[in-house]
Amino acid sequence: MSAVAGSLDRSGVLPAAPASLRRQARLLIGLLLVGAIVLGGAFAPYLAPADPRAGDLASRLKRPGNRGLEIAYVLGTDQLGRDLLSRILFGIRLSLVTGAVTVAITALVGTASGLVAGYYGGLADRVVSGVVDIQMAFPFLLLAVAIVAVLGPGLLNVVIALALWGWVIFCRLVRTQCLSLREQEFVQAVRALGARDRRILVQHVLPNVIPSLLVVSSFQVAQMVVAESAMSFLGLGVQPPTPTLGSIISDGRAYVSTAWWITTFPGVVLMALVLGIGFIGDWLRERLDPNVQV
Repeated sequence: MSAVAGSLDRSGVLPAAPASLRRQARLLIGLLLVGAIVLGGAFAPYLAPADPRAGDLASRLKRPGNRGLEIAYVLGTDQLGRDLLSRILFGIRLSLVTGAVTVAITALVGTASGLVAGYYGGLADRVVSGVVDIQMAFPFLLLAVAIVAVLGPGLLNVVIALALWGWVIFCRLVRTQCLSLREQEFVQAVRALGARDRRILVQHVLPNVIPSLLVVSSFQVAQMVVAESAMSFLGLGVQPPTPTLGSIISDGRAYVSTAWWITTFPGVVLMALVLGIGFIGDWLRERLDPNVQV
C-alpha cells in the first residue's frame, strides 16, 4: 500500500507516463502505420485481389464485405464496379512514389541553392533570397494549380509543380544554418589552412546541416503526399483510370450519402499515413535538433 500511495501525486491520481515513454509510443505507432501502408503499396500487385482499372457495372457500389461473381469485395466497389481495396493499394504506391521523388528533388535543389546563398552571401544571397521571397508570397495550392494549368495534368507535371514550390523550404533552412556555420571557428580554421570553398561546404558545412534536413524531409514527404492528393482531387493530377488516393476520394464525392466507403477508406489511409509520418518526424526532431529540450 505504501508503494502505491507513494506513487500517487497530491491530487490522488497516478502521475503521467514519462515523456520518454510517450515519445517511444508515438514512434512505435508511427512506424507501424507507415510500415503497414508502405508494405501495402510495395506489394500491391501481389495483395490486390483484382485489377484496379477493371470495372464491372453489374457489381457497382457493392458494400464492404459483399461478394461478386469471382471475389469478395473487402472494402466494396466504386461507381464503376472497381474493387476499392485494389485501387487503394495501387493508389498508395503512386502517392508515396510521388511524395518521395518530389522531396528528393526539392532537397537537392534547395540544399545546393541554400549553401551557395548562405556561404558566399553578397549578390548570390540577394538573388536567391529574392526568388524565395517572391515565391513564398504566393499560396502553395494556387501556385501549383497555375503551373499544372500551364503544363497540363499528369504525374510528371505534378512532380514539377510540387518541386518548384517545395525547394524554398530547404533553401531557407540551409541558408539560415550556413550563415551561422560559416562564422564558426572550425570553418575559419579550415579556411585559414587553405581549403577550397567546395571542400569546406561538402566536408564541414553540409554534415552539420544534414540532421535538420532529415527532420524537414520527413514532414515534407507527408505534405507532398497530401498536396498530390489535393491536386488529384481537383482533377489536376494523375488522370483516370490510374488510381491515387486523391482521385479515389474525388470519385466518391457524388456518392457520399449512398456509398460512404468510397471516400472513407482512402481518406482513413491518407490520414493514417500523414499521422504516422508526423510521429516519426517528431521523434527525429527530438533526437536530432539540439534546440529541442528532450
